[in-house]
Amino acid sequence: MNLLRWLPNLNRTIWILAAGRLLSQVGTGFTLFYLPIFFVNEVGLSATAVGAALGSASLSGMVGRFWGGAAIDSPAWGRRRTLLISMLISSLGSFALAFANDLVALVLGNLLMGLGIGLYWPATEAVVADLSPLEQRGEAYAITRLADSIGLGLGVVLGSVLIALAHAYRALLIADGLSFLIFFGILYAFIAETIKPNQKQHTGLKGWKIALGDRSFLIYIAVNILITTYLAQINSTLPLYFKNFARQGLGFSELTIGTLFAWHLGLAILFQLPIARWLKPYSYARGLMISIFFWGTGFGLIWICGVAPAGGLIWAVLALGLMAIAMASYTPTASALVVALAPDSLRGVYLSLNSQCWAIGYLIGPALGGAAMDRPPGLANGYWLMLVGSIPVGLTILKALERQLQRVSRSTDLEYTNHSS
Repeated sequence: MNLLRWLPNLNRTIWILAAGRLLSQVGTGFTLFYLPIFFVNEVGLSATAVGAALGSASLSGMVGRFWGGAAIDSPAWGRRRTLLISMLISSLGSFALAFANDLVALVLGNLLMGLGIGLYWPATEAVVADLSPLEQRGEAYAITRLADSIGLGLGVVLGSVLIALAHAYRALLIADGLSFLIFFGILYAFIAETIKPNQKQHTGLKGWKIALGDRSFLIYIAVNILITTYLAQINSTLPLYFKNFARQGLGFSELTIGTLFAWHLGLAILFQLPIARWLKPYSYARGLMISIFFWGTGFGLIWICGVAPAGGLIWAVLALGLMAIAMASYTPTASALVVALAPDSLRGVYLSLNSQCWAIGYLIGPALGGAAMDRPPGLANGYWLMLVGSIPVGLTILKALERQLQRVSRSTDLEYTNHSS
């Protein structure tokens, strides 16, 4: 009972959506961290080619996000129908990857996955915003992200065991496709449309022009692209680095890599709600500064993991622990800020552009990381120092965002803090 009292009192539909996201993310966890290893070490493609193929999902994801941003604000389409279509497309993408044997098939599967994900994220974030009052919105996003992390953690653990026992990469990809179909069933049966029937609609490009003319939002987009590039390293570059370059080139086994990422996700699960509540008194910009500081420290420890003569596993554990804190600080803060900036009638457009940052970050991140992993150990290790060197850039942009939000707050009597979210 104490645990139940500790959980926020959210709309029942948010809990159902979180349960569906958890089940879907179990399937994603089966493959997320092992896809680069499989196609490089088992299929025989180069790390650069695989990184580019993984990044191609971001191209179709951009298309999906633009389509989805307009669709979910339209009463004719809405949130629910967009979510259902996204699940079907994502399932097709997983099945395509399960049978891929060359670069063309790998790119095709990733293009489908990217399109499905592009439709999914703005729609699911809009549903959470629709169903949560302002004072609970940060915790509502924290709960859905918590469900994502639990699902990913379970998937990573189960996936690492199956790979260690049977190298069943393709079977896991099929299971991923089935998980999207299960989520489709949950959405169809239990999730009703949440868009307001009489909601004003901005037709054509008007809504996009309003969003792209929002100075606060544009500054946020700049730093969000940088942070999502960091996020992309976790499931695209780090697994290959741990396998081929960690511990001065000795590397870790797949089971050890799976355990490391389970540790990372476990901490993200443990910290998600406490961090969301801890960040409430801070401004959105300060919350993102905290996140970016932990990203930089984590990347520094990854570099040590590769070059240190001993203790490589310990450095990896510490690095992924700090990255878990960085992720838990970032996700609810970023989503709540976007919803606070967006007019109700443009919530889908703003969330779509926010999601575009993920598409761009996941286009840049895997391509840069894959190219670095095809280089000699010195350059592969130096890649992490390059990421550390980008941290001051992110902090500078966030200071500009903080000043802009303060100006907006004074002129509109709104307080852009996590507490108001």
